[in-house]
Amino acid sequence: MHVGVSLSEAGQSTAAVEHFQDLVDRARASLGPDHPETLHARDHLAANRGEAGDARGAVEALAELLTDRLRIQGPDHPSTLNTRTGLARWRGEAGDAAGAADAFAKLLTDRLRIQGPDHPSTLNTRTGLARWRGMAGDAAGAAETLEELLTDQLRIQGPDHPDTLETRHRIADVRGDAGDATGAAQALAELVTDRVRALGPDDPQTLNDRSCWARWRGEAGDAAGAAEALAELLTDNLRILGPDHPCTLDTRIGLARWRGEAGDATGAADAFAELLTDRLRVQGPDHPSTLRARLGLAVWQGEADAAGAAEALVELLSDCQRIQGPDHPDTLEARYWLARCLGDAGDAAGAAEALSELLTDHLRVQGRDHPDTLSTQNELAYWMAIRRGEAGDAAGAAEALAELLVVRLQKHGPRHHSTLRTQDQLALWRRRGSIEAVAHLSTD
Repeated sequence: MHVGVSLSEAGQSTAAVEHFQDLVDRARASLGPDHPETLHARDHLAANRGEAGDARGAVEALAELLTDRLRIQGPDHPSTLNTRTGLARWRGEAGDAAGAADAFAKLLTDRLRIQGPDHPSTLNTRTGLARWRGMAGDAAGAAETLEELLTDQLRIQGPDHPDTLETRHRIADVRGDAGDATGAAQALAELVTDRVRALGPDDPQTLNDRSCWARWRGEAGDAAGAAEALAELLTDNLRILGPDHPCTLDTRIGLARWRGEAGDATGAADAFAELLTDRLRVQGPDHPSTLRARLGLAVWQGEADAAGAAEALVELLSDCQRIQGPDHPDTLEARYWLARCLGDAGDAAGAAEALSELLTDHLRVQGRDHPDTLSTQNELAYWMAIRRGEAGDAAGAAEALAELLVVRLQKHGPRHHSTLRTQDQLALWRRRGSIEAVAHLSTD
């Protein structure tokens, strides 16, 4: 068991799956299928299947295990509750955020009844509930749950407990998702200081806080600062975790992205190409992180070759639908970028049509207040304006883009790429509108 746990903690999830599969087989043969150790090994096997990229397989395995736990140990046994926790989490990771939130809400009711409000597992269940509420689009509900949780954690566990610090991290993320990227970055900067004091600079959670701090710096408009922070973090990740650890690879994906956002599209594309090679070697072609690396590569190659990027995204979308399903957030994101590349390649009508269809699915899957829904809505408005201008209504296009620019500035700030491209198009259609107006007066 300890060997498998060590493999998992080192990020070697595929090797951990093989280890726990062998352990499950041997435990069944020697101890029987209903022995607690056999059930425990199955829990680890399912969790590592999820970590290795097979979230739907983890859900299936945990659902089967839960049936056995209920029969053997009963509904109130701590191990049964823990299996329900894992099942709820992987339902969310498989793309069903609303289902995960609902499962955590039901689990919390049972945790409170069986273990009480101050039990660590009850507190952790509240964390899961908040996370998946937020992922399902209920940012206000997630924020309220987390603020209440933090108050209780400070009372029960103290300010330096890892769970208390993690709740502060989640509060910052929710704040950023709600549109306050600057506030999220500031909160995470303060958290990094406290995490270093409590756990040290090399603790994995400290490294994770630094990664998210860099992300929100970028989202607040400081792409160059985000890239610089991630370059420093990558050096520490390589030293502490090694080159093939998932967190190291995730840091490289963030670094590549923010290099691109800072203006180095070619460097970003090159970095994503190198990262993709390593993702394929370490995690395989069907791992969600490998799919995300392919997405990043296509996006940044699209800066120079939008049509080629669109072709790559069509292939990626097919794989996302096969591996993760049509409603998974990553599948929806691939559709978003495919629509953008279609527009950048000159097909504004195709981009608008694709985004309109995507918006319908976002509203159905994630709700109208989800950040991804709002991003798609804004992008649709952008391409509808471009299409309007191309149809001969330059003044109408400029008016629509001016309205969108106000939204972009409120959400992203003046330096974000979405704001800048909207400004560029606004200036273009204003100039064309002025030219058309002069031509019209000359004709009169």
